[in-house]
Amino acid sequence: MEAITVPVYNTEGKEVDKIKLDASVFDGTVNTAVIYQAVKGYLANQRRGLASTKTMGEVSGGGRKPWKQKGTGRARVGSIRSPLWYHGGVVFGPHPRDFSYTVPAKIKDAALRSALCAKVKDDNFVVLDNFLLANSKTKDAAKIFTNLKLVQKKNKRHKTLLLLSKIDKNAKIALRNVGFLEFNLAKNTNLYEVLSAHTLVVTRDGLQILVDRLKK
Repeated sequence: MEAITVPVYNTEGKEVDKIKLDASVFDGTVNTAVIYQAVKGYLANQRRGLASTKTMGEVSGGGRKPWKQKGTGRARVGSIRSPLWYHGGVVFGPHPRDFSYTVPAKIKDAALRSALCAKVKDDNFVVLDNFLLANSKTKDAAKIFTNLKLVQKKNKRHKTLLLLSKIDKNAKIALRNVGFLEFNLAKNTNLYEVLSAHTLVVTRDGLQILVDRLKK
């Protein structure tokens, strides 16, 4: 497949260069099957599995038979903590368990490649020449995304994910209060956060880290 060419923008929103995406990563293939497997595994691994109910033997009380077996005309009962009774035990209720399982690394890498290709195909992939802030002011950081026309005023649920090669102190302080933005290191990003964002913004250095990480 021929390499895809995308523009490179500076922090003022002006196109300063063009770059060819590595065809071994950005091959245009969107494999929904591996995306499903990777997302399902990720969400399962996030579950804490702490839901717990008490069985009849774990509920306090109920040790004495409430009335004799025969002769009362009432139904036979062995304990007031029967599951049929109010405050009784729970039948087949949840107990603490581990939901996590291992997803093969090849599937996770293939899924992330597919997610990146989907962003490129939908024109929601932006490459920044660099991301340097002279100070830690949030308004200066937000202005960069305004210049890139990425501020979603009508739909506030549209999130932007910024991937960097490194996060200095100024960037960390300035970016943490931008409401529509999530940011991470390119080497640490995962499929779920890429899919959760409407637009993906990556610096040129961060893109190279992604390519080196996902190259077949």
